Amino acid sequence: MLGVWKMALGPMLLLQGRRTRRNALRLPEAAGPRAGLEGDADAGDPLRVLVVGDSSAAGVGVEHQHQALAQPVAQRLAARTGRPVRWQLVARSGIHTGEALTLAAASNLEPADVVVIALGVNDVTSQRIGRRFVADYRALSDHLVARTGAQVVIVNGVPPMHVLPQVPQPLRWYLGQCAFRNDAALAAWTRTRPTHEYLPLQWAARPEQFAHDGYHPGPGQYAQWAVVVAERAALRLGARQALADR
Repeated sequence: MLGVWKMALGPMLLLQGRRTRRNALRLPEAAGPRAGLEGDADAGDPLRVLVVGDSSAAGVGVEHQHQALAQPVAQRLAARTGRPVRWQLVARSGIHTGEALTLAAASNLEPADVVVIALGVNDVTSQRIGRRFVADYRALSDHLVARTGAQVVIVNGVPPMHVLPQVPQPLRWYLGQCAFRNDAALAAWTRTRPTHEYLPLQWAARPEQFAHDGYHPGPGQYAQWAVVVAERAALRLGARQALADR
């Protein structure tokens, strides 16, 4: 049915999409370092975290990386585990999952225990739907694990695009439906990977908490996101360690 609605609403969706892109407020990526060490450096061997993604991973919507995703995840994980955490961020605004693979392949990736992937919005806007999206995601995940040796992969779901304040109807509805479809496909694929943890983002469907561009996460959403990612990563690492100690 989504294809039928796309055909029926095609001219209007195309016009609204062009207007939205033309009028969108373009915020910069968060300033600050894209790698570092959090926690007590003398508290043992550091955990290693790699965050890969698009503008949300890059911190668009806040001013500095300490307000964004990667660095706060490392800080929270260090506090939860009592170990230092070495983190690295590889992200770029506007990329879809296939382009993230190209970016990762061209980057100097450090070894990692945990990989965090935050992608999906640009796949929806570029109409990379369903199997194509999951195929790109699988290729990216396999590449990152092979390059870094990660034991845990945190797969963030596709954000709730049906509530984006700056996108008019019916384009908002249509993008939301595409996002739901990709999110469901991503969750189903993640369940086939024992080392992967799917993290839904539907809790972020609160327009009043978006950045002032009406499109990206605001400071409160980033803070909550970092807490949830760090908690899931710590639980996964703890479970793996418990199995290893048996």
